[in-house]
Amino acid sequence: MAEDDTAKLWKVNRTVHELAKDRGYQVSDEEINMDLASFRAHYANSGGSVDRNQLNFFTNSQDNPADQIFIFFSDEKSVGVKTMRKLLGILEEKSIQRGIIIFPGNMTPSARKVIAAMSQQYRLEEFSEADLLVNITHHTLVPRHEVLTPEQKKELLQKYRMKETQLPRIQLADPVARYYGLRRGQVVKITRPSETSGRYASYRICF
Repeated sequence: MAEDDTAKLWKVNRTVHELAKDRGYQVSDEEINMDLASFRAHYANSGGSVDRNQLNFFTNSQDNPADQIFIFFSDEKSVGVKTMRKLLGILEEKSIQRGIIIFPGNMTPSARKVIAAMSQQYRLEEFSEADLLVNITHHTLVPRHEVLTPEQKKELLQKYRMKETQLPRIQLADPVARYYGLRRGQVVKITRPSETSGRYASYRICF
């Protein structure tokens, strides 16, 4: 059982490092490319199980060192208010405004209310381990997504003489939108292969 859990956490750990890298944060390729044996040697105890607290990490944005994110692995199967307080305590102590909590089971409605209540001060995201077992952006059916900067979004709207409301939409809860941590109003460029023109780009706004 511990072995299954370790293999699962190895995949989750890899995906969350890829997610951080794809969002522009500094991540070591060693973590992404680590094989299961190395992961086990690095993180598992003598009994073969992994202490999830050892997987926690924080990192800086490549473009803006002041932009930091903290990745927090909860060992509590059903995340409640107590775990959320623990996470907020760490963020406050380290003066970090962004955090991702990853948990083995689910999250209670009261814990989700904490995320909403603290949204002015902290940008908190939540994923179950099941959400991160596979990196959905690597799936052959998922085209390439790129998040536009505010300047690129402005240029796009000016170029096509469009208003935001005229853009097709991508939901905030869409798995790819969650992977990139999209916020309302952000635009993604989606590049698909096209039989006629080689590649075809479309744009969607998050709502």
